[in-house]
Amino acid sequence: MLWLTQDAKLVCKHEMGVVQNLCSQTLVTIATRPVMVQPDPEGRSIAGCPNYGPTIAPCTTTLRVQAGYSEWVRIEGQAVCLDTVTGYTNGTPPGVVKYIVRDAGQAWVSER
Repeated sequence: MLWLTQDAKLVCKHEMGVVQNLCSQTLVTIATRPVMVQPDPEGRSIAGCPNYGPTIAPCTTTLRVQAGYSEWVRIEGQAVCLDTVTGYTNGTPPGVVKYIVRDAGQAWVSER
């Protein structure tokens, strides 16, 4: 499982909605890019979700991470984000649409 960096690509399950990453720490980097830690993927904006209509709301924000934080590695007390990060978005119907990782932003550092 690869560690996520600021360059990671997270998307809503509609594939075109891209999560706007923001890293809360700068102490640990991979190829000069900060590593994402808990709760970096949560509460982030999603741009470009095509799921909209009269009674349908597009995905615009990530909600709490359901899985994908390291159980072993921490940076300043916060769990490292892995390429298995997933959680729900605020899109409709509620509690159905998830966000997932498409690219970790790096291919070298992993957790077994």
